[in-house]
Amino acid sequence: MSKPTYYASQGGLPPQTQLLTDRAVFTDAYAVIPRGTMTDIVTSNLPFWDDARTWVIARPLSGFAETFSHYITEVSPGGGSERPELDPQAQGVLFVVQGQVVVSIEGVQHELGEGGYAYLPAGCQWTLRNESDAVAKFHWVRKAYEPVEGIEAPTPFVTNERDHAPNEMPDTDGKWATTRFVQPDDMRHDMHVNIVTFEPGGVIPFAETHVMEHGLYVLEGKAVYRLNQDWVEVEAGDYMWLRAFCPQACYAGGPGKFRYLLYKDVNRHMTLR
Repeated sequence: MSKPTYYASQGGLPPQTQLLTDRAVFTDAYAVIPRGTMTDIVTSNLPFWDDARTWVIARPLSGFAETFSHYITEVSPGGGSERPELDPQAQGVLFVVQGQVVVSIEGVQHELGEGGYAYLPAGCQWTLRNESDAVAKFHWVRKAYEPVEGIEAPTPFVTNERDHAPNEMPDTDGKWATTRFVQPDDMRHDMHVNIVTFEPGGVIPFAETHVMEHGLYVLEGKAVYRLNQDWVEVEAGDYMWLRAFCPQACYAGGPGKFRYLLYKDVNRHMTLR
């Protein structure tokens, strides 16, 4: 397996001479947030975070994401938080795309470098600091945990993408694969944050139409992606949100791999009220 690469948001601000034409799209079925829109002026500051800023690229909102929020957080040297999560019902996944951070989980410290992944269950006590001399950037996906009587709550864990072999999708000759950090039949978990990889020429050969809501952040490469009735071009650093049942398909024309971080809600009955 070749060494993965990860696009990290750069911030900044376009020059006054730049054209306004862009690929940003917001509909009632999907949204595309191109990397060029993630500028300095759209960052947020969060309570109890020092020397850090966050791009909020998905949040619960009527007509948009319903189940989750997705942040890209940048932490300067010496920055971080001793109280990062204020919602006791919120579980989280951290995925590092630049630099390294130290995450303390229930008093145990873990160093997460690029490709580092941490699952943080609801109510978990954790902190995060950047103890290096370089800026660190990571994705933070949050979802309110849905407990089920008779099923244990999940426990925290830390790993790295390089420690997980991608699972090839059937009948694809390895052109389409998913790196899973939680097994699909582990009913303790009600969300998955995986990495999907397409080799050049790989496709989703049908319009997937399913109940799982998606957030997709392109880590590497480029492709054309079908969202509802539209084909859009996407590249590393772009973000896509797909509402439940929004048809989707993909063609990865190359020249390199096309990879994205994928959120989906799983393993629970549908809320009827």
